[in-house]
Amino acid sequence: MEDAVQRIATDIETQTTISESNLKELQTLLDYTLSTQDPTDLETIYNEISSRNLPPTALSNSISSTMDSGPPHVSILASTVYLSLLLSPNCPVFTIFTPMAFQSLLLSIRRALKSTRVPSEGGSGSRKLERKGKGGGRGGPGKNRGKNVEHCEDVGEEDRVFDVTVLFCVLERLESVMGLVHLDRFPDCLRTLVQTVADIPIMASECPGGSRVYARLCELCSRLLREVLKPEHGDPRASSAELLKSLTPLILLVKSQAKTFALEFIVIRMVSMAKDSPMIKEAVVNLPKYLVHKSPEKAEPRASAVASILQIVKVLDFEDQVAFADFVVKMSQGKANLRLLAVDLFPALLMSIKDPLGWNSDSGVENSWGLRCLSALIQRCSDSTAGIRARALTTLANLLVHFSGDVKSRSAMKGLMGFGNDGSNLAQDGIIFILKSRCADEKAAVRKAALLLISKLTSLLGSAVDEDLIKTVGFACYDPLVSIRKVAISALSEAFRLALGDFITKEWLHSVPRLIADNETSIQEECENLFLELVIDRIAQVSSSRSPNQMPKFSGSSGSSRNSDMEMEQSCNGGLLCLLREMCNSEVAPWVKKICASLGKKKKLKPKIAIALQNIIKTSESLCLRESMPIEKWTAPLGSWFLLSEVSAFLPRAVEWEFLRHHWQLLDKHKPNNNSENQFVQGNSNTEDIDTTESNSVTWAGDRVFLLQTISNVSVELPAEPAADLAHDIFTRLEQFNMHSTEVDAHVKALRTLCKRKAMSPEEADSLVTKWVQQLLADVSKILDLYMSKNKEMTEQSAFLTPQRFGSEMGKATGVSSPALLSRTLTAVHTLGSLVMICPSADLKSIIPVLHTIITSDGTDKRAKKLPGTSVSIKRTAPSLYVQAWVTMGKICLADGDLAKRYIPLFVQELEKSDCAALRNNIVVMMADFCVRHTALVDCYLSKITKCLRDSCELVRRQTFILLARLLQRDYVKWRGVLFLRFLFSLIDESEKIRQLADFLFGNILKVKAPLLAYNSFVEAIYTLNDCNAHTGSSNSQSSRSETHLFSIRGNDAKSRSSRMHIYATLLKQMAPEHLLATFAKVCAEILAAASDGMINVDDTTGQSVLQDAFQILSSKEIRISANRGVQSDSADMDDETGDGGPAAAGKGNTITQAVKKGLIQNTIPIFIDLKRLLESKNSSLIGSLMECLRVLLKDYKNEIDEILVADKQLQKELIYDMQKYETMKSKTTAAEAVATMQRSDTYQSPAVSDMLKKAKLHSNPKVASAIAEASALAVAQSVLRDVNHGAATPPLSAMRAPKLKSCSATGMASRGERSAAVLQSLRRRQAFDSDDEN
Repeated sequence: MEDAVQRIATDIETQTTISESNLKELQTLLDYTLSTQDPTDLETIYNEISSRNLPPTALSNSISSTMDSGPPHVSILASTVYLSLLLSPNCPVFTIFTPMAFQSLLLSIRRALKSTRVPSEGGSGSRKLERKGKGGGRGGPGKNRGKNVEHCEDVGEEDRVFDVTVLFCVLERLESVMGLVHLDRFPDCLRTLVQTVADIPIMASECPGGSRVYARLCELCSRLLREVLKPEHGDPRASSAELLKSLTPLILLVKSQAKTFALEFIVIRMVSMAKDSPMIKEAVVNLPKYLVHKSPEKAEPRASAVASILQIVKVLDFEDQVAFADFVVKMSQGKANLRLLAVDLFPALLMSIKDPLGWNSDSGVENSWGLRCLSALIQRCSDSTAGIRARALTTLANLLVHFSGDVKSRSAMKGLMGFGNDGSNLAQDGIIFILKSRCADEKAAVRKAALLLISKLTSLLGSAVDEDLIKTVGFACYDPLVSIRKVAISALSEAFRLALGDFITKEWLHSVPRLIADNETSIQEECENLFLELVIDRIAQVSSSRSPNQMPKFSGSSGSSRNSDMEMEQSCNGGLLCLLREMCNSEVAPWVKKICASLGKKKKLKPKIAIALQNIIKTSESLCLRESMPIEKWTAPLGSWFLLSEVSAFLPRAVEWEFLRHHWQLLDKHKPNNNSENQFVQGNSNTEDIDTTESNSVTWAGDRVFLLQTISNVSVELPAEPAADLAHDIFTRLEQFNMHSTEVDAHVKALRTLCKRKAMSPEEADSLVTKWVQQLLADVSKILDLYMSKNKEMTEQSAFLTPQRFGSEMGKATGVSSPALLSRTLTAVHTLGSLVMICPSADLKSIIPVLHTIITSDGTDKRAKKLPGTSVSIKRTAPSLYVQAWVTMGKICLADGDLAKRYIPLFVQELEKSDCAALRNNIVVMMADFCVRHTALVDCYLSKITKCLRDSCELVRRQTFILLARLLQRDYVKWRGVLFLRFLFSLIDESEKIRQLADFLFGNILKVKAPLLAYNSFVEAIYTLNDCNAHTGSSNSQSSRSETHLFSIRGNDAKSRSSRMHIYATLLKQMAPEHLLATFAKVCAEILAAASDGMINVDDTTGQSVLQDAFQILSSKEIRISANRGVQSDSADMDDETGDGGPAAAGKGNTITQAVKKGLIQNTIPIFIDLKRLLESKNSSLIGSLMECLRVLLKDYKNEIDEILVADKQLQKELIYDMQKYETMKSKTTAAEAVATMQRSDTYQSPAVSDMLKKAKLHSNPKVASAIAEASALAVAQSVLRDVNHGAATPPLSAMRAPKLKSCSATGMASRGERSAAVLQSLRRRQAFDSDDEN
């Protein structure tokens, strides 16, 4: 024992540190002393140290030095010795304890924990560490030195792995020491202790040892932190604040055991201590507010922070929870990161804290904290940041689902969002207004979130859904992004699923089925599944549940069709009649056909849908008979025959033959008279009866068409005899030529189908078809000859009358048989076209000359004019026959290429000169078919066809646009010549439908199919739209001048400029950043430079318009380059909630910015200067536009103005002066115009009200207010200067030949001098490019 004491004392005397062996002996001695509480051995050490003339602090100083300089295991051993020394009996605690030694103790703990952490390149676990320490690594032991172990002196020490369990003794004795040493006198030690203990769970999380060792460490840390909060260590308020501040990094971790430790300590330990200590409670209550300001901005860490904050808020008192909720409401009005965090906190608070809507409180629902949070959340739905808007809308949708389970909560949510109890919209600026705006938001994430909220809002309101909102969702089904279209389909289908109202049914059918033609396969499948669920299954379930014999009996004997319809609506509940009726709409029917065909091919159609449709038709007929209505006034529910004709192609066995034969006989026997000409002959007919008859006639004709299609579909299942009888009946009806035109095609197709399916071989089928086609063609030829001969006779009879009679007058003079013959001839010509389509090889030699005579009988043949009475103008006498003859001739030309070569020029000629919109529309359709069948023949006439894009009839324009766009997509037509430039005019068409189609074509189809088209044709478009030929150097010929005027927007008026800028903006939006830079350079080089070189006449109106457009384009926001500008994609546009662009986007933005600067330096500025001098020499009005453009271009580079104009400092000063002068004049003009306008508007107001309103209006506009302030300052300055000069005006410079001095008194001189200096000082202005808020 004495030897150990001597060695220890020798180390203390001769060295600054104590060796490891002596530390172990000293620790053994101290352990014995602590266990026996016998201080004898320790007193021996103190005496030995004193005998060597060493102070008592020498021992603690040596131990402290060892803790600082030794390896981790030695430092921890020294720390244990130091703590044991403080705990020993009769220890001079205040002598041994020093702040420096305590800091060394805490540092040794940190170093020890760092040494136990596994290196990043080594794996996990101590075995890997040991293997690498022994030289098992690639680089041997030398490479690992300094990586795994600190302060190693030899290989043996490097091999040593620190045991974390050694820290248990250190932390336990540290807790005991804190009971002896009060740290209130050592605030730095207390702060370091708190930080070190708070960091232990983080540093120990990667240490080997398992969960049991880590749990023991966390328990010891918790005990130490609780000891810190005791009053003897200082003010609990300050201690709690420091402790919570140190635990904040742990709380904000994403996934870590340290986070769990920190939250458990706060929620369990500190909250229990806060019950007895108001100061600790205050710190805990303020912790969530502190965490809010420390929360990260990225999505995943922010979500983890929200969860941690909520876990702490849950354990607070209810009053403190409400106070924090109010704090979050105020925070939602702060900076962007705080607003986003508030939006994340709102749902967590509302779903976790009890009674958010105040049902159990005295304040009531109106004053509840939950409603305040919801109101703030609704405000964030219109936030200026797109990510916050999207998150707020999504959060509000989730909260709607959360509060929809309770009736009272549903009522409160309706009231908050501006709805009545019945779902009616009471607030004009409520959630409906917000959703309409957000559905048209520029950011995809916002649009998607708005549609999600609409879907949830639909379930809340039920059937009382706003009609305009449903239309907005329907429009979103055509969004460019696939994800948006999917959400829109889901939202609209949810509304349709919950409420089968008329307007919802119409909007769904007009929006969703057409997406069967979408490019995205998943959307096509979703469209099919929704149609099967919401249409097919709904009809099948409702209508097949009741047979016609089970229908309820209705009282009443009114016998009106209206009562029958009402009874039918009651029997088919759920709005099925509206559903069936809307499917017959011309814009819906093609998509319904395509969906039914796709479902049929996939075998998803079940027989019950066919049975249900038959039951609907039978029920309608039985109700009609039960009401004693005439059967000729009965019509089946609109759409039932149409849908049956589509599904019967895949369910032939589900349709009964007796059902079809009964209705065929019924419709054929009791068909209404469809001769509209006879109705007009009878002048005393009732108008209502005529309308009813016409309606029934069209409906019956349509039913017969769909019935024939159904019969054709099930013809394979028909018996032989009934099939033959049916074919004979169809042929007989075709021979009579008295059917409606819509029925002819159905009869022809049905007859061909019956022949092909009942024939034994294809050759036999073709023979049968050819045989009856030739018979019908012979009958057609006879009718045409008869009509032409009759018409010639009537013309000859009227040729010698004065004046000659045409049209209806001729018919009256020759009797009533002429309209009947015209009707048969019209049907015969239509039948001819149908026959040619199914049998192109038919012999038409005798018919084509007659058709040629009809289509060329408009009086243009000079030889026919020589003899009066020998030519008949069918165009004037029978315009319907004239149009039908052209259509039939087009069908013949489709089948015969040689004939098409001869007649295509005639079609083009008629397209140009015809004044009949129907004929022009039909010819456009035929020319589109010719492009597919005879492409080379039509290519040279495309410029003539595109003139229809500016036709006076909207239908012709829309048809031309759709057909040409389809041909362009299929590459039958190329984007050559003027085709692209003429398509641009559809962007500004009068029709909204055409504008929408054009926007979709340019924004979606061409952007992918021809991405360089807008860039290559942009400059040419500027010249063409302004009707300027400066780029070609030649003038238009007289023949093409009318076309150029037709496809130009000449003029400098506001409407023309706005139309042209809309086209330019659309093209610029389709360009990639590199193309925008190139377009910028091209506009400067090919327009501005051309004008400065004299190639463009700046005195000419068209030249001025071109320059004006160029200036507006260069200063527009569409041509500016942003860092994230590029080709939009679904994922890129959706991932914008956090606003993190990333280093790649920042690098790209810097590169683009440098390119813009280079372009400005090399090209733009010199061109602008030359052009400015030219315009100044001509005193042109374009100087203002040039300066405005230059100001906008340079305002973003006001710091780089010296670099841009480095070559000419004088030019820089002149440019700054000119721009400032222009801005001053512009401000004055703006102020004067604003004041004049307000004076005109305030003529009839009282003076007081007028002045008050005038001030409010003026100051509401910052620019006008600034201009007025400058004008006022100038007036004051001039007044002051007049006072200084005693009223004398300032003499001109020419009169001031010599300086003159005035003598005055000293006092007056001083006062005037002071005032003059003040005036001059106020008039000084700093020359700088101040950025404005225009763009």
